Amino acid sequence: MSDNNKQVVLQKIYLKDASLEVPGAPAVFTRPWQPQVDVQIGTALQALAPEQHQVTLTVTVTVKLDKDVAFLVEVHQSGVFLVKGVADAKERQAVLGAYCPGILFPFAREAVADLVQRGGFPQLLLQPVNFDALYQEHVAKNQAPPEAVRAH
Repeated sequence: MSDNNKQVVLQKIYLKDASLEVPGAPAVFTRPWQPQVDVQIGTALQALAPEQHQVTLTVTVTVKLDKDVAFLVEVHQSGVFLVKGVADAKERQAVLGAYCPGILFPFAREAVADLVQRGGFPQLLLQPVNFDALYQEHVAKNQAPPEAVRAH
């Protein structure tokens, strides 16, 4: 099958879940704003049909002032993707594990920024993410022999 027959189509995009927690409100708004930001990103895949998959990108942002959590935002941005003509399982996993999350990320970034603003905090813009590199790191880590994993 030639590359001309390969197709990845975003059929639906939606915000599956979103939350904002501000445990120290309103006192947190009276403190000097020198935040430490921690961003965690994960993906989940679910086959819906042989060529149709739900990809969910989870973005969790924890912002602290010293040791206190100023706010925590979590967004689950999902999309339904049709992946046709990709017979090779490794290539299909790369499409679903790197390419599709890359499509979802700008929507998740916008949702995070909106929630942070609605929470009364200064603008938070997440930096772009190289999902290809993250996927390759994940594959390499999961293919390492058990003794190599224990050595770290």
